[in-house]
Amino acid sequence: MKFSKSYSLKEIAQLINCDYVGDDDFPVLGMNEIHVVTSGDIVFVDHPKYYDKALQSEGTVVLINKKVDCPEGKALLISDDPFRDFNALTHHFKPFESANVSISPSATIGKNTTIQPNCFIGHNVTIGDDCIIHSNVSIYDDTVIGNNVVIHAGTILGASAFYYKKRLEGYDQLISGGRVVIESNVHIGALCSIDKGVTGDTTIGEGSKLDNQIQVGHDTVIGKHCLIASQTGIAGCCIIEDGVTLWGQVGTTSGITIGENAVVLGQAGVTKSIPGNKTYSGTPINEARAKLRELATLRKLPEIIEQLKTK
Repeated sequence: MKFSKSYSLKEIAQLINCDYVGDDDFPVLGMNEIHVVTSGDIVFVDHPKYYDKALQSEGTVVLINKKVDCPEGKALLISDDPFRDFNALTHHFKPFESANVSISPSATIGKNTTIQPNCFIGHNVTIGDDCIIHSNVSIYDDTVIGNNVVIHAGTILGASAFYYKKRLEGYDQLISGGRVVIESNVHIGALCSIDKGVTGDTTIGEGSKLDNQIQVGHDTVIGKHCLIASQTGIAGCCIIEDGVTLWGQVGTTSGITIGENAVVLGQAGVTKSIPGNKTYSGTPINEARAKLRELATLRKLPEIIEQLKTK
C-alpha cells in the first residue's frame, strides 16, 4: 500500500504513539508485508525469529517490538505490539467505508459491460469494457477488472485475508487494505472467493480460467493462461506461474511457488514449491510417475513379504 503522499517518521510515530529511531523527517512512503515490501515502506515484525529478515528487507522503516541496531539507511518504530499498530496504520490510511447503494458512484464501468441484477460494486472499483458480471456477485472496494472478463453468480472479490494472531483472549485479525486485480480475458466461475491482499494485490493473470467454487487466498499471484478446476483451494502469498493447470480439489500451503506449465492432478496437496513443466500428484506432492511407481511397489508388498517368509 502506497500512501497518497510522503509522511515523516515523526508523523507516523505520532499516529501510533510510539518511540522511533531515525531522523524526524525520514520519509515514509507506504506500508507492506514482508514479501511485497519496497523502499520507503513500513514492514512489521514481532518475533525475534524474523528480525533479520525484516531488517534486511527492502523496507526502510521497521515496526518492531524491541530496540535493535538499526541498519544504515533505515529507521525503526519501536512498539510494544507491532501487529496492533500495523492494524492501526491500515485503519488510518485505508478505513472501511460503508455503502448504501448497489453500485458506488465512485466505481468506473467500461463500455458494453453488463451488470446483472443484485450485484454489489464497491467504492473505487474499476471494470473494463465488454465484461459480463452475473447476478449476486460482490466486488469489494478498489478491485480492478480488465476487459472481456466474465464473472459468474455468487462470486466474491475482495473479502478480507484469513490472517490472525492468537492472543490470550482469542484471535486478532490483521486488517486487509489491499486489492484484487483481475486482468483481461479472465473467466471466473460461480461461487468463487478471491481475497484481497493485506497491503498489496491478489492478482489473476490475463487469460486464466477459474472453475466454480475456488478459493484464492490473500496476496496470491496467479499467472497468465492458467486453468484451475473446481474446489481448488489456494492459500495466501502463493505464486502460480504462467500456464499452470490445477485439477479438481487441489490444495496448497501458503507461500509456495508452482512453476510455469506445471500440471497438478486432482486432490493433490501442494506442500512445497514445485518446478514447472512437470506433472504432479498425491499428498505430499511428488511427480506423478514417481507416485505411480510407489503405488505399484505397494501393491507388490504382500507378495514380497510371502517370498521372504519362504526363504
